[in-house]
Amino acid sequence: MATATVTPTPEVVEAAPTSQPVTLTPAAIAKVREIMATQDPIPAGLRIGVVGGGCSGFQYSMSFENQSGMMDKVFTFDGLKVFVDATSKMYLNNCVVDYVETLEAAGFKFENAAVKSTCGCGSSFSV
Repeated sequence: MATATVTPTPEVVEAAPTSQPVTLTPAAIAKVREIMATQDPIPAGLRIGVVGGGCSGFQYSMSFENQSGMMDKVFTFDGLKVFVDATSKMYLNNCVVDYVETLEAAGFKFENAAVKSTCGCGSSFSV
């Protein structure tokens, strides 16, 4: 009688989805798309970053981008590509970007739980 050898099948474990450091609200996505549509040529996506400066040490930056850089992570929100460099990714952890229109003003609003303090003008922050 022949003995059958049973080889265990390796278990396939799927990697957890990469957490996105920043989230854009539907209002922010719509406004970015509206502005992008006016550009010639139309950019590939939006770059969101954190740069040194301002009265509290850091400030947010947003600009249009045509391609990702070597150290960029690319995230997609409802078809909109968002480029974030590796350094900015650390400061944007769990940050929500919204577009808000009020009677007094309209603009993009960053809600970042990691921020310890902001300046009086609201344009810069410290962590």
